[in-house]
Amino acid sequence: MKVRRVVAGTSVDGRSRVFEDTAAARAVEFESSPGFAATLLWATDGTGQVGPGAPRDRTRSATFVPGQGETLLMFVTFPPDSVMTRADFDGAAFGAEFAQKIPGLAEAFEVDHPGMHTTDSIDYDVVLDGEITLELDDGAQVALRRHDVAVQHGNRHAWRNLSDKPATMLFVLMGAKRTA
Repeated sequence: MKVRRVVAGTSVDGRSRVFEDTAAARAVEFESSPGFAATLLWATDGTGQVGPGAPRDRTRSATFVPGQGETLLMFVTFPPDSVMTRADFDGAAFGAEFAQKIPGLAEAFEVDHPGMHTTDSIDYDVVLDGEITLELDDGAQVALRRHDVAVQHGNRHAWRNLSDKPATMLFVLMGAKRTA
């Protein structure tokens, strides 16, 4: 998915300006799972600073899971689950491609429970298009539709697209410190 990214900030003379208007630099589409795509749109470090000069673009070096105090903004398109249950689906190839294209997040997934993962972050998850199901570790399933929002606090979960159409989501992840 090609996504236009416009980055604005404050110039050294104190005026608002556009520093960048280009396609997002980190967009990936999967060969092993047609229809699965992710775009990392912006990543911040933990400084929480704004001010004069071009905003610092960390998207090329960031992993897909923020560290404490860091943030990530990304789109993900999930194909229907039926894509991954086809007889010719190669789970090992998908796992290898996922690890290569979405570093950091791939390591959060559980081998014995496909799709289940946990990150040390507070997540704002917005359904932009389609329908998707949020599955929790107790088996609870919550169906989400266009413009529904899930807010997660470091909980174990999986995304299931039980429909026959792709679902696209916007994720804002804020790295957090896990307490016991």
